[in-house]
Amino acid sequence: MFKFPTFANVKGYEQSDTICALATPAGIGAIGVLRISGKRALEIVNELFPSADVTKEAANTLHVGSLMKGGQILDEVVLSLFRSPKSYTGEDIVEISCHGSPYILSEVLNLLVSRGARMAREGEFTFRAFMNGK
Repeated sequence: MFKFPTFANVKGYEQSDTICALATPAGIGAIGVLRISGKRALEIVNELFPSADVTKEAANTLHVGSLMKGGQILDEVVLSLFRSPKSYTGEDIVEISCHGSPYILSEVLNLLVSRGARMAREGEFTFRAFMNGK
């Protein structure tokens, strides 16, 4: 008999983690989109985005401002906020639209990881969506 997978029995997937990854092809366009999903997504991005307190903003909203690294502006970005349970993964999601430079994309990913997110594994956003009934 077929048994549906759970987070507990799928190696490498941990639902309690906050994950991040590039959501657009690297090196292709002028704009790159990075996605961060999980319980700490809003908190992590809020540490880097002084233009608004994203933890208090409504779902399905856009916010324009500066993404900061060590007190310096790294890039001017647009944040798209999606709150659980009405998001792709069923978790809180922030999508960061920034310049598509490989340097900028790498720096933003490094910032997210330095604040507690981890790089998503292949298909992990979709796996979370499936496991959360999306």
